[in-house]
Amino acid sequence: MTAAAIHLDPEELHYNPAFTQGVIAPAGRTLYVGGQLGTDGDGVMLDGIEAQTRQAMRNVLAVLAAAGTDPEHVVKLNIYIVNGVDAQAGFAASRAVWGDHRTAITVITTAAHGRPGALVEIDAVATIPE
Repeated sequence: MTAAAIHLDPEELHYNPAFTQGVIAPAGRTLYVGGQLGTDGDGVMLDGIEAQTRQAMRNVLAVLAAAGTDPEHVVKLNIYIVNGVDAQAGFAASRAVWGDHRTAITVITTAAHGRPGALVEIDAVATIPE
């Protein structure tokens, strides 16, 4: 079994219960989850930031499961959100699906995504337990 990731929260940095400042990933296989949009299994784009974010997170979870891993083994999330979208609404929607799995995270605003109507895109890096 792969050792657990080590979460780094230096005392001199702000502590946040939703994310960690850094993660040391254990040695082993690594999964890179490509950017997931708020599209369902038929490729239909859901409406609104909340629905799209929940679906994008469910899509990330599906890729993790297909690789034999789970949110506990995610060491990094990148969330790309379109300028002007309510980031707090997206964050609340993501937590509803993702739960309290702390990981390193980067949130970036963009002008648009490659698919028209996409408001959020989420990718991840995870270790795969052996």
